[in-house]
Amino acid sequence: MIKDNSKIIIRVATETDIGHIKTLIEEGKRKMIASGNLHQWSASHPSIEQLHQDILNGNSYLVIDVANPSSPLATFAAIASPEPTYTVIEEGQWLNDASYYVIHRVASAPNTHGIMRAIINFVFTLTNNIRIDTHADNILMRSALEQLGFTYCGIIYLENGDTRVAYQKIKE
Repeated sequence: MIKDNSKIIIRVATETDIGHIKTLIEEGKRKMIASGNLHQWSASHPSIEQLHQDILNGNSYLVIDVANPSSPLATFAAIASPEPTYTVIEEGQWLNDASYYVIHRVASAPNTHGIMRAIINFVFTLTNNIRIDTHADNILMRSALEQLGFTYCGIIYLENGDTRVAYQKIKE
């Protein structure tokens, strides 16, 4: 849990962090299944190749508790636009056409709360415009996004045709 007096840092991940990232992703899969989100991440998604590519591109990040730096609290990818799957949006529209960052592959350690707020605050140091998508069944993420002031924008389609609910927030 991130407590008011906890000090965290968010840093770019390196190849030496891949073990931590894989562990956090596996925990994310367990949380999704436990909350009824059975379809968003599969045994092969996100793939190890995608995680390595995020690191190689400088898009992979770790959330670190300064008091316990050897056990990262969370991982995520923050990627500058454009996101190809965001070109077409149905049943709604994006809030604007400005450049943005997209957040993907968020996963946190057990018993952590408040991670999304820290991630959003960090990504807002990179951009004024954030877009994110998730599975309709991912009630935990959808609730967090709504609590953090994201606006539901519509439905997007992944490359494989699966649908995702899309959100956006513009920095105030």
